[in-house]
Amino acid sequence: MANIQRYGGLFDDVFGDLTRGFWLKPMAMPGDGELKMKVDVKEDEKAYTVHADVPGVKKEDIQVDVNGNQVSIRAEVRQEKEEKKGEKVLHSERYYGMVSRSMQLPTDIDTQGVKAEYKDGVLNLVLPKKASAQAKRVTVS
Repeated sequence: MANIQRYGGLFDDVFGDLTRGFWLKPMAMPGDGELKMKVDVKEDEKAYTVHADVPGVKKEDIQVDVNGNQVSIRAEVRQEKEEKKGEKVLHSERYYGMVSRSMQLPTDIDTQGVKAEYKDGVLNLVLPKKASAQAKRVTVS
């Protein structure tokens, strides 16, 4: 038996070309730029190490909170208003706003030994593990 193919003619080709990609967003629209902080978390026997990408932020605008085993990083990217007379912005992809990440680690953090360094757009955290309490056998009297 022969395969039968439907041919719609010129109208189907033109309509198909017009609607192809219609539902795809060809470019980012204003307000679509979601700020994201990318992080790497590593662990050894003594501490956790966190590397967080926060480019374009001043170190004064970064806040790190540690509570038990919960670590929160917050940073604010500020938009610099630099308009010159007779100049207008034609296109801008740079973003501004608040970005944050929170993570729960398997063990509590020793908050006294936490170290934070910000260099070249990367926040490096060293989060020492809290020494776990030694198990103690209790004698029943």
